[in-house]
Amino acid sequence: MFQFLKRDPAKKLRKAYDAKLEQAMHAQRNGDIRGYAMLTAEAESIWQEIESLQGK
Repeated sequence: MFQFLKRDPAKKLRKAYDAKLEQAMHAQRNGDIRGYAMLTAEAESIWQEIESLQGK
């Protein structure tokens, strides 16, 4: 009945995912390839969580 009041947990994860990808992009542009790889891996783990939530 009050479905519209529930917060979407995937929305928060998508925002975190986008932020990680942006941080990774800046690391890559600055030449920090190791940092880019770590941030991209973190973004991929967040994406896996998003996919698991949407698979419900």
